[in-house]
Amino acid sequence: MTTTRPTDGDIVACDNLVRIYSVADVEVVALQGLDLRIKPGEMVAIVGASGSGKSTLLNILGGLDVPTAGRAVVDGLDLARLSRGERTRYRRRTVGMIWQQTSRNLLPHLDAISNVELPMILDGRSNRQQRAEDLLELVGLHDRARHRPRELSGGEQQRVAIAVALANAPSVLLADEPTGELDSATSADVFELLRRINREVGTTIVAVTHDPLVADHVTRTVAIRDGRTSTETVRRTERSDAGDHRVIAEEFAVLDRAGRLQLPRAHIEKLALADRVRLRLEDDHVGVWPGGSTPPPSPPARPDQGDADGSQP
Repeated sequence: MTTTRPTDGDIVACDNLVRIYSVADVEVVALQGLDLRIKPGEMVAIVGASGSGKSTLLNILGGLDVPTAGRAVVDGLDLARLSRGERTRYRRRTVGMIWQQTSRNLLPHLDAISNVELPMILDGRSNRQQRAEDLLELVGLHDRARHRPRELSGGEQQRVAIAVALANAPSVLLADEPTGELDSATSADVFELLRRINREVGTTIVAVTHDPLVADHVTRTVAIRDGRTSTETVRRTERSDAGDHRVIAEEFAVLDRAGRLQLPRAHIEKLALADRVRLRLEDDHVGVWPGGSTPPPSPPARPDQGDADGSQP
């Protein structure tokens, strides 16, 4: 395959991604200039309202759809430039997919171990049975290897689906609402399994989800609004003075490569921002005011603040 290495070592790099569909002679813009960067080994949740573009993004990253414009690079492969054969190999080797509908993940007439072996058969790999057994052991279902999907619970089916997605050792695991059809307790178990795979195997995981359990426990949550990335929530663990650990979550607005950002909707509504806004550049920040208001005067410089060259005012 022809490779195009992303900058800064990103395993997923989307630049100004656009996807337009034609529906009954009407053009629908699902993505309109989306930017996204994901580092190897990250576990990221993609969230957004229905119609925001998150499923379209997942389909493009999964090699099931192609962008109308812009660039999507996964593990060095420019998805818009792949031939049909290269796209098939990409779906077999580079990405693994887990769907919300458990029936979509598994063939009903095959038992669990045969379902896990199937992607390796299609890719012509050897030592398939041993790897399938190892993967079922990893997801905690070695003793259910000879059971068909109808003989498994919903949570067990989703665990087998994770093993299937990992069969060919993909660089990126994509999950579309992986806990959407499960109860809360089973969802927690499946999500903890994904976290363990991320930690122990090092597979990069990107999950589209509405589940707050998922969104609140990943390294980074990326919110999509109106076809663009709008905010990111980054989480880190910090040790308190008492010696225990606590999770610190910080929300950021996303500044794209064109210099655009989406203000959080709560900010817009509280300040009644519309149409035009006033901006003022300060030494260390940019102020934003409603267009019909007058910004307050800039605060006077503190006596201890020097100029850039170190001189005092």
